[in-house]
Amino acid sequence: MLNQVILVGRLVYDPELRTLDDGTKVTTITLAVDRTFKNAKTGEYDTDFIKCSLWRGIAENTVQYCKKGSTVGIKARLAQRYFEYDDGKSFSYSEVIAEKITFINTQTKKD
Repeated sequence: MLNQVILVGRLVYDPELRTLDDGTKVTTITLAVDRTFKNAKTGEYDTDFIKCSLWRGIAENTVQYCKKGSTVGIKARLAQRYFEYDDGKSFSYSEVIAEKITFINTQTKKD
């Protein structure tokens, strides 16, 4: 069995590093990924916006070397997450968790 996602896209916003209570570093990015075919109604290429979680060293390197507009490739896996509200209602969603990132066209932040 295989659980693998490969995406190449542009960062929608500057990644920001967060540190969890246990010291683990994490960032969440949104990739703008253009579709390979045109929309039949508009004649334009549509774009999907895909949220991805990056952990530990991958997160730190991405925050250091990338900013909004940088092009990256990620190899990731999908994880199914479940969330329950206080009122007992619940929902599930798929999360893209990056395992490897390749910086294709970085736009390094100027500090």
